[in-house]
Amino acid sequence: METTQNVTLAIPKNLLRKAKILAIQKNTSLSGLLTQTLAELVARQESYEQARQRNLEMLKSGYDLGTQGNLSWKREDLHERKPGK
Repeated sequence: METTQNVTLAIPKNLLRKAKILAIQKNTSLSGLLTQTLAELVARQESYEQARQRNLEMLKSGYDLGTQGNLSWKREDLHERKPGK
């Protein structure tokens, strides 16, 4: 079992009242509600950071576009240009 630590929070009274009602509706304590919410927030941030790192690594290694470095087209061939523009 993971050890816990007590913390002191300063929460606006109106928000605290609504949070207590929400905790009751979810059949949990305010501490349980806050723990669950913080755990979800941390997990989402960790997941984002992992995806970010994977994407940065993919950008560093580049993509194989199947051209072996030889382009058989010119930019003008790909984009139709209208005269005078």
